[in-house]
Amino acid sequence: MSAMAPTTERPTTRYLGPIQASATAFLAIIRRDLLVTRRQAIPFLLQTLLQPLFYLFVFGKVLSSIGATGGGFSVVLLPGVVAITTFLTAFQATAIDLARDLSFTLEIEDRLLGPIPVTLVAVEKILLAAMRGLLAGALIFPLGYWILGDGYQVRTDRLVFLIGLLILVAFVGAAFGVLLGTLAPVQQLPLVFALVLTPLIFTGCVFYPWSALENIKWFQTLTLFNPLTYASEGLRYAMVPSIGGHELPTLDITWILLALGAALIACLIGGVIFFRRRVTT
Repeated sequence: MSAMAPTTERPTTRYLGPIQASATAFLAIIRRDLLVTRRQAIPFLLQTLLQPLFYLFVFGKVLSSIGATGGGFSVVLLPGVVAITTFLTAFQATAIDLARDLSFTLEIEDRLLGPIPVTLVAVEKILLAAMRGLLAGALIFPLGYWILGDGYQVRTDRLVFLIGLLILVAFVGAAFGVLLGTLAPVQQLPLVFALVLTPLIFTGCVFYPWSALENIKWFQTLTLFNPLTYASEGLRYAMVPSIGGHELPTLDITWILLALGAALIACLIGGVIFFRRRVTT
């Protein structure tokens, strides 16, 4: 009986095309960053929710309880707090991480060495930051219900529009963060944040509706150059119920969408351009 010669099978190597390789690397980076975010859930929640908690408690509860504000002020305040939380969470997630990665940790080099275009590295940063901003904005609703109690009022007939607007605001904040994070050295980031965030917050119609500035025309005009104004006014349009059969006057929703869309495109293009310049030099 003749012995059969052993056969050796060579393992087949699967080659990925450039598009499939980029998509695989892109999804792997997202999974890695989501895992890191999940492991840092407690610091993320504390960093994200502490400031809006005090906004809602002091401005929405304390001031109304002592008669310093009207009874319906919390209804107008809540959309502004949702807007600023969504915007700033997405903004800080990209601005701080990029300024740090491009300056001394150089963690971004590992991603740039992968089979993925440089532009997609910036897009992944924006996508993840927008997801974090959306999560932070969504958490304001139960927080507001817990703090404001009877003062918590949100309409439900514009829910689809509300979700779409939150997504848009989150992406604007994330794209703006990429733009600033690539322009500002990490050593000057606290100064840049002070010069940018403070005017951004207090001219963004977070604590007051835009129509209430009718008697301060110059300041009302100034707020129109702030994307946070359109975020706050858009969320008031989507969240504030009619009072006595009358809708709360806000900026025209068409101008809100156009302004936020223009801000997203401008920040996205500028952020990607400056990101490519930083990482290629």
